[in-house]
Amino acid sequence: MSGKGKKPNRSGRDPEDFHIEILDFDRDRDVYDGSLEHNIISQVEPEVPAPRRRRRRPEPDLASFAEERLPSARRENLAEFKEEKLPVSPKEKARRRRNRQMTAVTYGFVALFIVMMGYLVYFNQVRARDFVRNSHNARLDSMADHVIRGPILDKDGEVLAKTETDNDGAEVREYPYGKLFSHVVGYDVKGKGGLEAAYNFELLTSHAYFVEQFRNEMKGSKNPGDAIVTTLDTDLQRAAAKALGSSKGAVVAIEPDTGKVLAMYSSPTYDPSKVEANWKSLNSDKNSALLNRATQGSYAPGSTFKVVTALEYLRENGGDENYLYDCDGSFTYSDTTIHCYNGRAHGREDLEQSVANSCNASFSNIGLHLNKGKYRETAEDLLFNRKLPGPFAAKKSRFAVDKNTGPGEMMMTAMGQGNTLVSPYHLALISSAIANDGVLMRPYIVSRVENHRGKSVRKTIPFSYRHLMKSEEASRLKTYMRSVVTQGTGKVLNTSAYEAAGKTGTAEYSSDKSKSHSTFLGFANLDDPDIAVAVVVENADTSGVSAVSIAKAVFDAYYRQ
Repeated sequence: MSGKGKKPNRSGRDPEDFHIEILDFDRDRDVYDGSLEHNIISQVEPEVPAPRRRRRRPEPDLASFAEERLPSARRENLAEFKEEKLPVSPKEKARRRRNRQMTAVTYGFVALFIVMMGYLVYFNQVRARDFVRNSHNARLDSMADHVIRGPILDKDGEVLAKTETDNDGAEVREYPYGKLFSHVVGYDVKGKGGLEAAYNFELLTSHAYFVEQFRNEMKGSKNPGDAIVTTLDTDLQRAAAKALGSSKGAVVAIEPDTGKVLAMYSSPTYDPSKVEANWKSLNSDKNSALLNRATQGSYAPGSTFKVVTALEYLRENGGDENYLYDCDGSFTYSDTTIHCYNGRAHGREDLEQSVANSCNASFSNIGLHLNKGKYRETAEDLLFNRKLPGPFAAKKSRFAVDKNTGPGEMMMTAMGQGNTLVSPYHLALISSAIANDGVLMRPYIVSRVENHRGKSVRKTIPFSYRHLMKSEEASRLKTYMRSVVTQGTGKVLNTSAYEAAGKTGTAEYSSDKSKSHSTFLGFANLDDPDIAVAVVVENADTSGVSAVSIAKAVFDAYYRQ
């Protein structure tokens, strides 16, 4: 049984012995008590002893060590030994100091890196476009060597500005509508202005198809620049210009629920195609023809500001149910007397009638009782003393009331005089927010940029800029402004063609009380407003032109379309 090559069994027994024992088990299974099976298993698989566990060495006891090893004299001060710190060598101190310095420097560099990354993100998202569009950017001059300046179009595709090549091969910028869009479209020489400046980069960028650009470069020809499609309505612009005539002033029209600027006209105007030739005379012009009065003009708002004062009264008093005032044509407090227009006595009136009648006496009375701090907060909610949103840089409006303002100044401010100043553009924003349930949409004047074949490159998507007031407050102001049209100073707008609402104003600008500007802000239609308009007419006392009549001309033109 122990043949050659057969592996020996680890138990040391012959496998046949196991077989015999199993056979014996089969014979005697009647008396089996389990001992044989245990014997077989134990022989086949001998028990392996469990591994010995290593005993962990106990942690050294410093106190016991000190007890055993220290001299008896030191053992008495064992408590002191436990608390005693080992002395630090001068080298170790120097090393630790260097580590602290290196850590401080490391954190400083990390903080500087984070600040730099933050500024880069801010610059790319907020400031980059302003730098690129800057007319003094030398890069734009090099772009003009390869791209023909693109056209500017109105909302219907009518050309407002384009570049043509004369007989000598020189490029000439043309403005088909002449002076009509001069301030808003601008000019492309002497630093540029208007849209020509604001969208300078886009006009000198070409998104022509690659093959076309390659072919032009091979021929040594320039590529056509992209077109700027604006939100401007030529019919409304023409209506505003005709109504304002030769008077100085400005008209702004905005679509309340989108923020589209539909019209922006300023007078006096100029011919943008002759700016370079007339540059010297334009800069010395006493009428400031180059000034865009719509965005850069500053005027006393007159009675249009009573809308702001009425809003503050509503906020401080939770409504207008308890307001009544008996107007006898004037209001006197201390040494200040305020007169209503032409000294007219309006009798007993509530807040709505006070707005409709444009009652100076009633609003002077209100002004005395307003909280100065909260009044300022409301004015700033309506963007006074703040940067105004929009496509052009606009002059910041001013509201001067503070804790030191005296009663006389409060009376004047409440009725729209005093030290308050506002631009026509800002009045249009306030009117637009009231019309749109208190929400001001971010104003814009370019709806899209497209290449010379009409393919869209970029579109402007309307979005909310800010809630200037609650919808309930806006609704109440709408009611007041509608009363101005139906029973007050704006009856010229009371027509069946549309449902207008607004607030008229007369703003004194001189110690001579007879000299005044005419102002207006309003909108149409009441339930679902289509257009908001603001108008300022300078020296209306001599021109005989009122702001509300100009607003009517713009409304009429809009609803004739």
